[in-house]
Amino acid sequence: MGALGSMNVDVITLFVEDLQESKSFYQQVFGLSVVFEDDNSAVFNFGNMSINLLKVAEAWGLIDPGAVAKREDGARFQFTIRVDDVDAVCTELNTRGVAILNGPMNRPWGVRTVSFADPSGHIWEIAQELNK
Repeated sequence: MGALGSMNVDVITLFVEDLQESKSFYQQVFGLSVVFEDDNSAVFNFGNMSINLLKVAEAWGLIDPGAVAKREDGARFQFTIRVDDVDAVCTELNTRGVAILNGPMNRPWGVRTVSFADPSGHIWEIAQELNK
């Protein structure tokens, strides 16, 4: 086996309070189709990786003896998707009824960003590299 850091992340599992609401959000906002679904989860392919939406009640079995954090505890990470035009994506998000957390704004490190959250509070950032 090679170094784990040189391997691709294949699947990220997100714990969600309302599977149907989260599934609809990912279908509408990202324009994705479910590639696997059962009573407890729904999986979407994002390019070179998959997002598995899993009901919170089922998460304990994956992380026991760890604890599942509540949404109210705050964000612990953010996903970033790079695009050519953040403002165009922001306009599209607005037409889909997505509540924007912040942006679009130019960041000091040369990136223009806009951020939003899915129904379970997972943060997504859309980022565009600015010409210097």
